[in-house]
Amino acid sequence: MNIRGPLYFVTKKTGKAVWDYKMIADGDKIIMAVSGGKDSLCLLRIMLERLKFVPITYEIVACHVDMGFTWSDTDILRSHFEKEGVSYMIIPPPDAWQEQKDNFDCFWCSWNRRKAIFDLAAKIGANKIAFAHHMDDIIETMLLNLFFQGEIGTMMPYQEMFDGELAIIRPLAYVEEHELTRLAGLLHLPVVASSCPHGDVSKRALVKGIVGDLKKHNSNVKKNIFRSLTRIRQDYLPEIAPH
Repeated sequence: MNIRGPLYFVTKKTGKAVWDYKMIADGDKIIMAVSGGKDSLCLLRIMLERLKFVPITYEIVACHVDMGFTWSDTDILRSHFEKEGVSYMIIPPPDAWQEQKDNFDCFWCSWNRRKAIFDLAAKIGANKIAFAHHMDDIIETMLLNLFFQGEIGTMMPYQEMFDGELAIIRPLAYVEEHELTRLAGLLHLPVVASSCPHGDVSKRALVKGIVGDLKKHNSNVKKNIFRSLTRIRQDYLPEIAPH
């Protein structure tokens, strides 16, 4: 089967997001957060592919935070990084993780992963961190905040931090999850199955199911939710009552 077509179209969507949000500039040093799942492995391949034809140069350092769930994951990823010819680092989580890793939730796990990567960025002088969050992740996060926090907000495709010294980028913002699932299979990427004990029972899984049900009635529901984040009709929003 010819994989150039699927790789081309996903790479094109990624390139459009990079361009629209001005995610990458010449000379950037980018840490690529690689969990071992299909999304991050696809993004790594796409970003390496783009280096072959974009008119700028940037440095990629793949980074996997070893949370200690399984021992085999790091060996699989290390072999893959070396096969791809990309610089990589496999790092431990912060010390605080070791104290709580037997009693944790999704927020605590994510917080520790990010802290480890932020600390690495400061150590090696990286100015960008690329996460493989796709369109589904962004709209699910918005709905999670709406349903469970009573607020409207989500992950941003481009977000500067620490007075602009560091930026988080999400180049897959325009890509849907099913496209990455297909691409990972066609590319025969060594996808590491999630070993998270909360993976199937999290609120995110619940919201994913709701969006899936809605899509049966409207095939464009994901794109509509995503677009709504930038198409806010202020005149039809209620004024906030004083407290």
